[in-house]
Amino acid sequence: MSRFSPVGSLLLVLALFVWAGLVAGISFLEAPLKFTAPHITVALGLGIGRIVFAALNKVELLLATLAVVSAFYLRVPAHIATTLGLLGTILLLQTFWLLPALDVRALALLAGHPAPPSSLHMVYIGLEVVKLLTLLLTGTWAFRWALLAAKGQLLKRRAGQLAA
Repeated sequence: MSRFSPVGSLLLVLALFVWAGLVAGISFLEAPLKFTAPHITVALGLGIGRIVFAALNKVELLLATLAVVSAFYLRVPAHIATTLGLLGTILLLQTFWLLPALDVRALALLAGHPAPPSSLHMVYIGLEVVKLLTLLLTGTWAFRWALLAAKGQLLKRRAGQLAA
């Protein structure tokens, strides 16, 4: 059975939507636009990208932890827990497989060694799309659930006041 906590609900919803905003802003705005800026070389863009995505990953891990701890405390419904599990899986794949593999490729390119063709960037982009959509869906579900839980708490209080 779920339990309601205004602070826990707020932390869950905020973590999900802040995370979604970071993914949208960095993965789908900053990263592609960086290479259109005047005087940005591929080497400079790769160097900046490595730093930005390493920092984004650390913040994502923090926000994911906050969301999961909040959801666990709140005992959220199964559909929210399931999508949080999907988000965690995607994030762990990116953290322990894709980002290190892409980093090796970037370092090779920066050292002047052409990397063989690879679909790693397309896999990363595909996972980012799935992650962003799942974040928005999960955030919306969590927000609706929190509103309904708060309404239920309010109705219980009113019923208790009427009985007294």
